[in-house]
Amino acid sequence: MEHQHFMLHKPHGYLSQFVYELKRKKKLLGELYPFPEGTMAIGRLDEDSEGLLLLTTDGKVSEQVRRKTVEKEYYAQVDGIITQEAVEKLQKGVEIGVNGTKYLTRNCSAKLIIDLPNYIGPGRRIRDDRHGPTSWVSITVTEGKFRQVRKMTAAVGFPTLRLIRIRVGENYLEGLNVGDVKKVNVFPL
Repeated sequence: MEHQHFMLHKPHGYLSQFVYELKRKKKLLGELYPFPEGTMAIGRLDEDSEGLLLLTTDGKVSEQVRRKTVEKEYYAQVDGIITQEAVEKLQKGVEIGVNGTKYLTRNCSAKLIIDLPNYIGPGRRIRDDRHGPTSWVSITVTEGKFRQVRKMTAAVGFPTLRLIRIRVGENYLEGLNVGDVKKVNVFPL
């Protein structure tokens, strides 16, 4: 059997899985595209997050992509106008909680985003302008702790309102509209 690989622009509100056995009805990836049996998401995006999700039928490829050497870049819309000081704290690593213990994130790349790319799209309405301003920051990490980017922005005083993964290695979200699936031969890392 020849393995298959896919890039997906995961919409908000979907779980990064194909089976959900609890009683509450959830939207699953199989509703977006007829993926072949044995397809797995490489890494995850939580239900509230959007963006690039790589999928494969090959467990070895999944392991390669999840390595700590592969960069994952996120755009986070945060509550308030994020400061350069907060961005510098993100770059140096911040303390977050992971499984009930304190964890210091690794150094990462972080920068303010002034102009959001068109392919991001408006997304769901977060809130209206009466609740104060928001801003965007790019954060590139090589690790992937549970809800890490959200915890990082909250740790510097700017909670995440919207989170979009735009890149995994050399695989980019650009060119994929929300819900689009693109079959690829290989994932460049």
